[in-house]
Amino acid sequence: MGSGDIFILALALISVVLSGYALWRDETLNWVFAVPRLPAPDPGEAPLFETLFDYRPKKGVAHSPAIVKHGETLSTLWFEGSSEAQPDIEIRRAVLETGPEGGRAGDPETFLTSGALGRAFVPGQLVVTLGNTIQNDAIESSLYATVVSVGGWAMASIAEVLMDRAKPVRVRKLDLSPFLNRSFLVRSPMVAYADGSHALPAYFEMGTTYGALVRLDAEGRVRDQRRMTGTGVKPIQPMIVVLDETRALAFLRDFDDSGRLYLSRTEDGGRHWTRAEATDIPHPNAPVAALSLSGGRILMARNGSGNDADRLELAVSADEGESWQVIHRIDSEAGEARYPMLRRLADGRILLAYSHHSKQGVRVVMFNEAWVAAR
Repeated sequence: MGSGDIFILALALISVVLSGYALWRDETLNWVFAVPRLPAPDPGEAPLFETLFDYRPKKGVAHSPAIVKHGETLSTLWFEGSSEAQPDIEIRRAVLETGPEGGRAGDPETFLTSGALGRAFVPGQLVVTLGNTIQNDAIESSLYATVVSVGGWAMASIAEVLMDRAKPVRVRKLDLSPFLNRSFLVRSPMVAYADGSHALPAYFEMGTTYGALVRLDAEGRVRDQRRMTGTGVKPIQPMIVVLDETRALAFLRDFDDSGRLYLSRTEDGGRHWTRAEATDIPHPNAPVAALSLSGGRILMARNGSGNDADRLELAVSADEGESWQVIHRIDSEAGEARYPMLRRLADGRILLAYSHHSKQGVRVVMFNEAWVAAR
């Protein structure tokens, strides 16, 4: 054996030892969900349903709204520009005020630009365009943004964006894919675990398309990734609703537009997911939003079917997603209303944001469980 072979063997042994040491000292993940505790609404509370924000730009798209809260500031974010995936796309926001006497929204303003994100990247890099952006629940004043440095959505990456005084100060890509870390996108809110850690629902679009649950540690480092796959379908944009400490549902959009909403389940805290199966819910190629209500019920914002495919409806399930009752249909006016996002406020009120006028507008409404019960 030559000196070169001995050197290579020594490097291999050192690598094995270091990897073993890293695994030995690394903490084991806790796969127990944090179950939301939702008290029953006050029986004397009056039903509430009001529009907080209704916006359409003079031209171009305003699409895919999210609802984020950093400190005391509550906002809706969306991407806006001449057309999807174009260089002039920027993330815009409107600050929301939700006082006891009702709510209102501030004027739309630019929040994130490709240039600002590119300058804050570590290491620095070009950002061509932006897409879906959500709150990072694990780190204060942080977001997850869908960014593209080359190509279109199929070449996108998920970036963690640390904000300070409404400006990005540090941006890094999540390490999710060995293929140049491309083709991962984000859309849905995070999932909390009992130990204080979080997971990020994500999805992969290139080739074998699938949904994923990405486990993160307290520093935002990727610790694990579990897939949600289907047979003959392309399940994406998982919307996860926790049922108890070990069980959760993931509602998925079929990228191939089979006309159905898909469902995957976990019984072990997200370590394993069943193959996504078609539900009996007719649904177009679009995402849904869902969250837990008091009494073990689930609220879902989804599109209808047939002539109502471009219209949003609110539905409630009292049997863990087995059956649903439609309680309200939202007028779409001209053009489609899609891409809903739901968020519960600390006082129990619920915000619903969605795109309308065929991706050319954003609307935010606020309601309470008393209004849901009265439907």
